[in-house]
Amino acid sequence: MYRSGPWRFAVLYLALICPASAQVVWDMPNIVNPPVKFDHSAAPTRSDVWPRLDPGATICKTQADLLRLAEFRRGVQGERPNCQFIHSPTAVSIVRRAGPGQTEVSLTNQDGLDGWTDAYLPDRPLPPGGKGIQIK
Repeated sequence: MYRSGPWRFAVLYLALICPASAQVVWDMPNIVNPPVKFDHSAAPTRSDVWPRLDPGATICKTQADLLRLAEFRRGVQGERPNCQFIHSPTAVSIVRRAGPGQTEVSLTNQDGLDGWTDAYLPDRPLPPGGKGIQIK
């Protein structure tokens, strides 16, 4: 009978603690901030032009410049390639492909400016949201 005494106090203590923690009020002003509402109307929309070169892609004047750019990125010393970065989404038309990382493109709305790029340009546009294509 003596051993059951401390357990009674522990059970009584837990019984008194649980209702006290349930009485917390969370809707007091200045305690919980309301969620911030974002204005999505000012967000820039993504260009739906396909095919396109996205910002960060590189376009080179010749195929030899594209090969020199690949060597330059690997750290091989040599002549600098005649290439430039794309700063905004730019619509292109694919002229021809010369391997997996070499595509000759012509920039649309640029008066026939053409060059070579190593950007990934699949034949079909990617699905919206950047989700991959499921093959069954």
